[in-house]
Parts: sequence; structure tokens; C-alpha cells
Amino acid sequence: MKDITESNIQRQNILNNRFALVKAQEHFALGGVLFEGEYVFTKQQVAALFDISDATMERYLAAHDNELKNNGYHVFRGEKLKKFKQLIFGTFIDEGTKTTVLGVLTFRAVLNLAMLLTESQRARDIRTRLLDIVMDVVAERAGGHTQYINQRDDKYLLAAFQESNYRKAFTSAISQYVEGNNWKYARLTNQIYQCIFEEDAAEYKRVLNLPKGTKEVRDTMYAEILTLIASFESGLAHELKKKSEQLSRKLSESEAEIVLKEFASHPLFKPQLLEARTKMASRDLGFRDALHQKLQAYIQAIPQADFERFLGEASQTLQERLTDPATLDVFKRLKDR
Repeated sequence: MKDITESNIQRQNILNNRFALVKAQEHFALGGVLFEGEYVFTKQQVAALFDISDATMERYLAAHDNELKNNGYHVFRGEKLKKFKQLIFGTFIDEGTKTTVLGVLTFRAVLNLAMLLTESQRARDIRTRLLDIVMDVVAERAGGHTQYINQRDDKYLLAAFQESNYRKAFTSAISQYVEGNNWKYARLTNQIYQCIFEEDAAEYKRVLNLPKGTKEVRDTMYAEILTLIASFESGLAHELKKKSEQLSRKLSESEAEIVLKEFASHPLFKPQLLEARTKMASRDLGFRDALHQKLQAYIQAIPQADFERFLGEASQTLQERLTDPATLDVFKRLKDR
């Protein structure tokens, strides 16, 4: 894994986690000036904080302009600058009253710069502690079980329920239309996994470091992955039946695998596979510190919405959801259909 100073994705995962940023702001207590509801720091303050020269400061601002601007580096001009100068007048002697433009950084942007600077010992100390804070926050808000952080999503339970129903239809189709012993179920299931995220069940367990004896890997999968698996199972059950009836006999295991490969190659699945691989690879790296080697090309920064989804106030453990009357009512209606 790349050093955080070299990985924009790792930096953005930290900066998109508002829960970690709140803890970091409390822990570091860097100060700043409260302006329009947010603490900001002048470039002069930040250079002093990191004990770097103005030239070094300007070099980093130029080299990482887009990233820093996206994370809270602003250049004040006009009326906004006038309001800010009125607020800080006499505080920063080097920010003259005749200044017509002024660069300021929010706390988020200061952390961003700390994760970029290689010349500053203070920056190194901050990013080391920041990584600990992030890990602690994720573990705390996930109840200490990041392996099952997927279950905190309010979409998980319904996706798992629906996938379970399609799974039954799939195994029934294998029993009716495919020859072979009981290993055929595991073989075709692994073929589906490899089509979707390029790993079989054993590889997936190793990546997530699941305990020995873990039987149901799907308990750790995100709702989108379960929904795509359900689509594969439902569609493949239909294709196996159609091919078997066409040949007026059961299919061999190799014939069934050919049917699966042809089914999986349909252009319909391309955008769904892209989304599933991106979400699995990105979330597992960010939330579980688990790297899917075969999916590295799909890794992106986790969006802020996902931190809210899995760590926010609306997220719940599976046990909490199963005791929620509203959730139970939904499942009763589905069962009665």
C-alpha cells in the first residue's frame, strides 16, 4: 500500500470521514479563526504551524492546487476579504491592511496539507496520530466489528433477504438441470463470485481475514454485491433450465459453466460489474483495511455519503434492525406476498 503522502485516495478517505475529522479537531486543538461558521487559518499561520518557509508553502499549494481547493483552501477577495480583515485586524501583523487577496485554509485543508508535507516533522506527527484516530473512530462506530460493517447499511437486510430467496431457486435449478455430486453447487457459486469480483470464496475469506470455520461469506458482503449475486443466480437458473430443456437432458458441469460464462458476458452486466467492483474494493480498503489485489484498478476514494451510511446516526447493527418493529413489518409483508 502506498504511503499516505503518495496516495490521494487514502488522503481523501480520511478527509471524507466527518466523524474522524471531528475527533481530530478536538484532539489537535490547532485553533484558527472562526469565520462564517468554520475555523480557518491564514497561510502565515499554517506555515508557522508546520515550521516551513513561505516558499515551501507556495510550492505545495501550487503542486496540489485542485486537491487542496477541493478540501478547503480558499483565496479571499473583495467583500469576503474585507469582512475577514475586519475580524482579524491587528492579529496577524504580516497580513497587511492593503492586502487584496488572501489564502486561507480550513481545518480540513490543514490536515490535507499535513498529509502531503514531507519536509515537516510536525506534519509527520499529525498524520501518524491522525491515522490512529481514523482507525479508532471506524472501530468505535462499527461496534468493534468492521468485518460486518456491511450489515450497518439500512439496505443490507432487504438485499440479504431477497438474495436468499433467489439462492433457493438457483440451487433448485442446479439440482434439476445439472449433473454431478454436491460439489456442483460450490463450483458454480465460485464461478459467479469470480465473474463479479474475480475471487472465489476461499480467496475472499483470505482477503477479509475471516476466521477459520466461517461458512457464509455473504454475511460480510455489501447490499449492492448481494443484489448483483441475486441477479446472476436468478438469470443463470433461467438459462440452465432453458438449455437443459433444449437438449432434453441434464447438463454436465462443464456445460453449465459454459452457460454461465455466456450469461455473464452480456453487456447488460458491464455497468453493474463496474459499480460492484468499485464499491467492494474501495469500501473494503477504507473500512476494513483489506486490499483486493485483483480489484486494485477499481479503488476510489470512499464518498462522504458512504461514511454516513455505514458510520452515521442512521446506521444500526443487524441485531438492532431485527428488533425494529418497522423492519419486522416490512418482512412480514414480503413473506405474505
